[in-house]
Amino acid sequence: MQERIKLEVGAMDVVGFMRSNKEYFEDFVTRSTYHSNAIEGSTLSYAETYAILWNDNSLTVTATARELYEAINHKYALGLAIEGVEDPLSERLIKDIAIAINKNISEIGGYRTVSVMIRGAEYLPPKPNQINQLMMQLVHEYSHEDDLDAFAREARFHVRFERIHPFEDGNGRTGRILVNRGLMREDLAPVVIPFGRRAEYLAMLAEGDTDALAQMFRELSQLEEERMSALRDMAQG
Repeated sequence: MQERIKLEVGAMDVVGFMRSNKEYFEDFVTRSTYHSNAIEGSTLSYAETYAILWNDNSLTVTATARELYEAINHKYALGLAIEGVEDPLSERLIKDIAIAINKNISEIGGYRTVSVMIRGAEYLPPKPNQINQLMMQLVHEYSHEDDLDAFAREARFHVRFERIHPFEDGNGRTGRILVNRGLMREDLAPVVIPFGRRAEYLAMLAEGDTDALAQMFRELSQLEEERMSALRDMAQG
């Protein structure tokens, strides 16, 4: 049975709170975008990321065109994931999120058609002609893993997704958004993997350590739920 993190303040409708609390929504989208992009090499600061996402003209932003699009695209892709969070995971949704992540950067129409390498990893992703079958199998098995708790399921999915590396670019960002969609669908708080834990996180992916990754997700989800609860209490006065 799914182990739900329980805090003293009680259970929370995670998706409903995110949709209704503008302060938290902006806070989460900004942190998620900043850290996810930083993990992939973006040099934008947190303040610059906020300014780009929410049209704050009080700060002068110095960034490349790619970094600007990466920030905007991540916000939009997150919106796609949250908007349809009640629906089962599908390959179409995965592709739509990846297409949004890559918009105006390396326009893609779906799964990659070329072989790729993962920077810093010994593992070679499968050939392009294997991706359709592997992704179909991945989504099917993910949708039928009812015996796993949500954190274990998302960790397993994330490792397998990143090893398949189904897109030419944006796999890390897409994968992290999918993890959060899966958690929120179970009414669990999403996770923001801090840039400061980048090396630890990438090592878990490279080693396929789903147990350690699940524990990281669990800890970060609890921190996020505490943050949500604090903002809810502030809103209620």
